[in-house]
Amino acid sequence: MATNRKAAIGFIFITLLVDVMGWGLIIPVMPKLIAELKNISINEASAYGGLLLSSFAITQFLFAPVIGNLSDKYGRRPVLLFSLLGFGIDYIILALAPNYGWLFVGRVIAGITGASFTTAAAYIADISTVETRTKNFGMIGAAFGLGFVIGPALGGLLAGLGTRAPFYAAAALCLLNTLYGYFVLPESLPQENRRAFEWKKANPFGSLQFLRHTPGIGKMALCFFLIYLASQAVQGNWSFFTIHRFGWKESMVGISLAVVGVLVGAVQAGLTRVINPKIGNTNSIYAGLLLYTLGLLLFAFASQTWMMFAFLIPYCLGGIANPSLQATIATYVAPNQQGQLQGALTSLMSLSTIIGPLIMNNLFTYFTSNKAPFYFPGVSFLLGALFMLTSAVIAFLILHTKKEPVTAAG
Repeated sequence: MATNRKAAIGFIFITLLVDVMGWGLIIPVMPKLIAELKNISINEASAYGGLLLSSFAITQFLFAPVIGNLSDKYGRRPVLLFSLLGFGIDYIILALAPNYGWLFVGRVIAGITGASFTTAAAYIADISTVETRTKNFGMIGAAFGLGFVIGPALGGLLAGLGTRAPFYAAAALCLLNTLYGYFVLPESLPQENRRAFEWKKANPFGSLQFLRHTPGIGKMALCFFLIYLASQAVQGNWSFFTIHRFGWKESMVGISLAVVGVLVGAVQAGLTRVINPKIGNTNSIYAGLLLYTLGLLLFAFASQTWMMFAFLIPYCLGGIANPSLQATIATYVAPNQQGQLQGALTSLMSLSTIIGPLIMNNLFTYFTSNKAPFYFPGVSFLLGALFMLTSAVIAFLILHTKKEPVTAAG
């Protein structure tokens, strides 16, 4: 059984690695593609980039609970393969897009089918014990980090062949990943743990009610939401900010994101395994949120390229909070509800991505325009730091009087 579990973790790791590589490939060139299609400057393009992120998030918000509940009925494997196929189609559309409107079409398709992380998280929950849950959830972050080492660096290099080249490469990776999963990915959800599909539970707002009504989850879910809302200052605006503020080329953007990937992978695959057993989930959450806050605050006032690289260290170290928080939330539900829970958490992430880019990217565009009372391109990072600090305070108020089981630290 232990061997089978390790093999399954390996399958999911490789699947997510290739999936993230596809997304990482296109990030360095997206600002230039939008600017070319709209014939505007990079800082103005940031607002349009935020709209694309929000359109993806809206559709994912509506469909992630459906996909999560379908995986509880039909199993994780078919749903995961369907998701990967949808991403491949999305990248083909982006590669061929003749105007900005077609970028929306691709993002909507990706949002509808984009349940790879939702289903993968449920897969991890299926095959994990209480002792290994935090470590296994950390492997999702490790795949994300390693994918962002290879993907953006390769995307920056491929940009030399043209703005569209990384999109074709991303499409090829996702379609190959689908084929790989079809042949090697086993099912993780036994028939006896499956449940009937219920539209009431698949309603995205109903899934949020699930978080609110399940004891212990609601307030922790608010912390989860604020973390992802704050992170939109980085995820949605990094390329636009660095190209505008420091004059970076696509290759430099790719290198910086590759550094992020190295740091995230080191934290999730290495540091989490060392720190979490020593200090437990609760203290990992506190420390991670404070490090996130510090990193964002430093980004806001960075004035030179080297500072952005140096300040990535505290920001990425904050990643010790994520698997600990997710593992804490997962302990409150039954095995046959893990898909529903992960779908609901993905809905929260999508909700933060609906709101976040509209706030962060438009703030950046406004404070780099002639309309602003003063020039402050780092304003989005400052707001993100405030959100992250708020999450830390809420987490402390919830957890400081709660005794943590020793097994939770495993």
